[in-house]
Amino acid sequence: MNRQKLYMGILMGGLATGLLVNQAEAVPSFARQTGMACAACHTVFPELNSFGRSFKLNGYTLTGITQVKAEESKSASGLSFDQIPPLSAMLQVTAANSKVDDTGAVKDPRTTISLPDQLSFFFAGEISPHMGSFIQMTMGNTGGFAIDNTDIRYANHAGNVTYGVTLNNNPTVQDIWNSTPAWGFPFTGGASVHSPLVADGLGQNVAGLGAYADWGNGIYTELTMYRDMGNPFDASETTGARISGTAPYARVAWNKTLDSGDYLMVGAYGMQTKLVDGTTYAGPTDTYDDGTVDAQYEHPLSDNNMISVHASYTNEKQTLDFSSGGTPTLKSARLDAIYHWGYHATATLGVANSSGNDGAYDDTAYTAQFSYLPWQNTKFTAQYVSYAKVAGATGSAASDHNTATLQAWLMW
Repeated sequence: MNRQKLYMGILMGGLATGLLVNQAEAVPSFARQTGMACAACHTVFPELNSFGRSFKLNGYTLTGITQVKAEESKSASGLSFDQIPPLSAMLQVTAANSKVDDTGAVKDPRTTISLPDQLSFFFAGEISPHMGSFIQMTMGNTGGFAIDNTDIRYANHAGNVTYGVTLNNNPTVQDIWNSTPAWGFPFTGGASVHSPLVADGLGQNVAGLGAYADWGNGIYTELTMYRDMGNPFDASETTGARISGTAPYARVAWNKTLDSGDYLMVGAYGMQTKLVDGTTYAGPTDTYDDGTVDAQYEHPLSDNNMISVHASYTNEKQTLDFSSGGTPTLKSARLDAIYHWGYHATATLGVANSSGNDGAYDDTAYTAQFSYLPWQNTKFTAQYVSYAKVAGATGSAASDHNTATLQAWLMW
């Protein structure tokens, strides 16, 4: 059994695959709740600025609108929630042109128009004074809706320490930086290169419960434990591979706003995932040990212009006792630099590279992207991905995968 088949075993059908493609954390219900424009939390969505990172760290609970309240008494518990339901919607319309698909087969037609490419509804905002949520429901290829990225959290303070608990379904969706897989560039579509398991296949198929803390001195720590959400008593969901036991995820980061006004984060995260036969949940396992170092840098310019840079490097060691019996290694690197013209436009260059000790994972792709926002909740994007190497092949075997994409991203 190869790596692709293993991933398919932990995916809940083709619907989940579609849900992994796009991201959205900038939702208007947060703006309605706080009474602030989207630019208060974002440079250009879904990138978070320092205020947006603090808003998420504190459980999505900051509110500026009238609330329904009842004081706590001996006979009744307290009540406090916003009068306006925290609901939002997102629509993405995409046109993509490429000569071949991901398998290398010639496409006919070469231009694919998706209306919608993604349609999502959100319950995103304060639940109670210390609890908030980001819950996304997305329409899949079959027309039905299913749970997408979800992060429900409790947050509180002890002195200058902010601590909390997160319940989420996608490793790194709870993260506050844009150098991680769930919220990283290119934010829409993008290069198709081999990715480590922590970034490919686990989203929406696991449930994680974890604790985090911002210690008030620039240090952030987190530990989350993930379990497979498959039902072992449902024969339709016990094919291929599933997570054995619990998969631990750990995160540490140092961040600081420098005297110059620049912002810097340097961090690391790791996860160990063991996959086992999904029909018996017994026998040998495939173990994936993922270790990543990442960084984010922001350099403010005049007139609200800014340059932001995101980088990550992952080393994944595989011990495939369940499937192939091999011990391949996957190395994955990503780097992007974004120039922001205020809150209205961005221009980005990015590169993604993967390699392995058996040559099977060798990919290199470059991405150029321009986005324009006539309004803060409306983004139009033009993107071009150029492949220098696909699965070790160069020349036309790689360049035939080059893809041009146009997209409209609407939030309300």
